[in-house]
Amino acid sequence: MPLSELMASMRAREAIAECLSELQSESHENQQKALLTLASITKVSPQNRNLLAQADGSISTLLSLSMSPSSSTIQLLALSILFNLSLNPNLKQSLADMDKIMFLNSVILSSTSAEPSRIAASLLCSLAMLDKNKAKFGVAGTVEALVKAISRPRGPASHHFLSTLAELVQFHGNCTVAVRAGAVPVLIKLVESSDCEDLAGTSLAILCLLARFEEGLTALKETEQIVLSMLEILKGRCMLSKEGAADILLRLFDESERCIRDALRLPEFSSVIADLSVRGSVRAREKASLLMKKLMEANVDIVYGDIGDKTATYLQW
Repeated sequence: MPLSELMASMRAREAIAECLSELQSESHENQQKALLTLASITKVSPQNRNLLAQADGSISTLLSLSMSPSSSTIQLLALSILFNLSLNPNLKQSLADMDKIMFLNSVILSSTSAEPSRIAASLLCSLAMLDKNKAKFGVAGTVEALVKAISRPRGPASHHFLSTLAELVQFHGNCTVAVRAGAVPVLIKLVESSDCEDLAGTSLAILCLLARFEEGLTALKETEQIVLSMLEILKGRCMLSKEGAADILLRLFDESERCIRDALRLPEFSSVIADLSVRGSVRAREKASLLMKKLMEANVDIVYGDIGDKTATYLQW
């Protein structure tokens, strides 16, 4: 290691040790100053994150301070530092133990302020990016906590909840947990009622992930007027939402003849799909073309099926 880097590492160790000592103080002012220093030196330096994580008792101290009921500032700073540490891939697994996960779940559900919930959700999402961690969250109740949080009136942390859920449901087991927790109707309601295109697009992306498996696809098929709901999205302005709605319709059409018949009964459906196949994004145009092909095939089957039935009846006379 070059001398300059060695000196910088020594200074960082000294600063961390001094800050950890100050965190044992009963003075909130001293604790806050120490936390601000730790937040600053861990924000952009992976090396400093490793040094802090290796310091004896550092994680338990930060976790204890993040539970502080007496100072919201100290709680937020401690959570922010834990989030900084989680950015190091080598620290994700050790930080994702059950006690920490369950604590973060409680922050999401019980916090009266948006900021702790936002940081807690971001920390959970960061930890979930390590595939080895994903199953833990299903066991610890994080998926249910996120669905419950998303079902509440929209707030500043809503997108963070959705992003974390989107990361977790990439694991099949968490998809099952999400569906059983009622995620499909909650997400459909958010898509239909939200005037925020970003939230709607993320919600549809999660529904697409859930629809990869039988549980999620069944829940979508059983949703009342699901085809009409997706049509309304296709008529909207957000291209990300349109891509998601088209993807869901393709999965529904592959599994449900009833859904295809529902689409054929909607006068606007074919024209909306035709418009998307010309004026959509590359991905949306591809999906729209597949939808048009499925509609044409289904329409031919219905028309010629009816003719065949009538011919058979006529010959019986």
